[in-house]
Amino acid sequence: LHIAVDCPYGVYIKTGFGVFKLFLCGSQVNIAGTFNVIRLTAGEMGKNEPDSDGHRGVIINTASVAAFEGQVGQAAYSASKGGIVGMTLPIARDLAPIGIRVVTIAPGLFATPLLASLPEKVRTFLARQVPFPSRLGAPEEYAHLVQCIIENPMINGEVIRLDGAIRMQP
Repeated sequence: LHIAVDCPYGVYIKTGFGVFKLFLCGSQVNIAGTFNVIRLTAGEMGKNEPDSDGHRGVIINTASVAAFEGQVGQAAYSASKGGIVGMTLPIARDLAPIGIRVVTIAPGLFATPLLASLPEKVRTFLARQVPFPSRLGAPEEYAHLVQCIIENPMINGEVIRLDGAIRMQP
């Protein structure tokens, strides 16, 4: 195992402050789930024979721009994605001695099954919020960034926004 890409998929619900159980569920899926994937894959990658730089593998996590600009009603979601962002650098430092890189991608608005379930009018509105290119991101663009991270061994301990310069409004 040389590459792991972690894309936690959980329930996205605007919860406000009333539903603590949903807050815990989001944290369990996004923070604990991501940490568990890192823990398990690092154990396997650590068994790899290192290359000439000592590199044994790369773990790529997925957060969200909501980690930086959460919207009204998104406290639970923002906190859970912020947890992924917050553990990126410390875990990259923890795994550096055994030659494993850790990077997180924070995507903005992408054409995903979640967004596909929204009415066309809503998807069009959301796409117009992206400064440039003014559209939803494509899965292939996410995959391209993953490929770039894999191919460039100097990318480590970093959170990369892939968002067309969007900054979410409250």
